[in-house]
Amino acid sequence: MAETIGNPLSWAARQLGAGFHRIEDGTAEIAGSDRAPIVITGLQIADLRIALKKGLQDFLALRTDVIFVVLMYPIIGLALAGFALNRGMLPLLFPMISGFALLGPVAAIGLYEMSRRRELGLPTTWADAFGVLGSPSLFPILTLGVYLFGIFLAWLLSANEIYNATLGPAAPASVQGFLQDILMTSAGRTMAAAGIGVGFLFACVVLALSLVSFPLLVDRHVGVVRAVMTSFSVARRSPLAAAAWGAVVVIGLGFGVLTAFVGLMFVLPVLGHASWHLYRRAVAPPLNQVKP
Repeated sequence: MAETIGNPLSWAARQLGAGFHRIEDGTAEIAGSDRAPIVITGLQIADLRIALKKGLQDFLALRTDVIFVVLMYPIIGLALAGFALNRGMLPLLFPMISGFALLGPVAAIGLYEMSRRRELGLPTTWADAFGVLGSPSLFPILTLGVYLFGIFLAWLLSANEIYNATLGPAAPASVQGFLQDILMTSAGRTMAAAGIGVGFLFACVVLALSLVSFPLLVDRHVGVVRAVMTSFSVARRSPLAAAAWGAVVVIGLGFGVLTAFVGLMFVLPVLGHASWHLYRRAVAPPLNQVKP
């Protein structure tokens, strides 16, 4: 009988199960087995335009919006439902939405793999997005993802402390009252200013940490430490381009949120694919890599 792919969730579950059969190999990959030099070529503003153009081409060719409809929207929907039903969680609504930008590099892992395969001229479907789940690369990626999730939790805790020190600790009486407090009171404006400032610092850390680290882990077995250090080096060498890319991500996610999250179905896949091509502009491929 011919093997069928099934739906994305069942495919992901099978691939994840296969991945955990490689625990010994995977844990060794956290330190990395690829010792070849990592050559950083740097980034220019023009590279961002090229990456976005190629990201859009990948999106149109691969229809990766399907993945985000299946995997992302239930998560977003459940989170928003919880906030809508619980006044006590209302002060964390904006930090949670903005925090998606902190976790975006993890959510885009499958898109990196699809863009990598398409770049090499290999047959590529949405099922290939889950190929990483069966690879030893899963373990260093998960390790870095845990650190990123820790930063996300630290941001939520910080946002909660800022609210408690200004408008809190009591829960808002209503959504309308909460908005009025933010806009019409000095405590509310202080909360907004402090939240934006602290959130900006968290965003800068995550941007530098994840600018090329996750695509690098998908592409090569360099280990978590080398991947993170390479990402920081790219950001340090090309601060203007890195900052501009961060602005592109924020603007794109803002558009997605303002369209009642419908725009995220297009923005997130395009940004994910574009992140792979940005990595390709910033880090030279290894000499032994097959060219398309």
